[in-house]
Amino acid sequence: QVQLVESGGGLVQAGGSLRLSCTASGRTFSDIEMAWFRQAPGKEREFVARITRSGRITEYADSVKGRFTISKDNAKNTMYLQMNSLKPDDTAVYYCASKLWYINNWSDWGQGTQVTVSS
Repeated sequence: QVQLVESGGGLVQAGGSLRLSCTASGRTFSDIEMAWFRQAPGKEREFVARITRSGRITEYADSVKGRFTISKDNAKNTMYLQMNSLKPDDTAVYYCASKLWYINNWSDWGQGTQVTVSS
């Protein structure tokens, strides 16, 4: 099982930037795919972005495409989410998730980090 710890959330004005980090332990980092999800108050958790174990392939939700960038540093066992041009609608608790590359479901989750974007 993988332990995931997020950091980097906070309060930012609309148009600003934040970088979230997710550090993993408990499994070989290069064996796992990773993703970011978010959950706004009163809404269901939604997919934000994912990255393959090599880091070569990424995928984004339409709502963040062109503004957010997902990346990972296998040497540091850390995944990042660079968030630019933030909007109030981006306000949510952001969670990182991981799974073994050959499994369909996201099996491990972090505790979440709050991102609040003020207008």
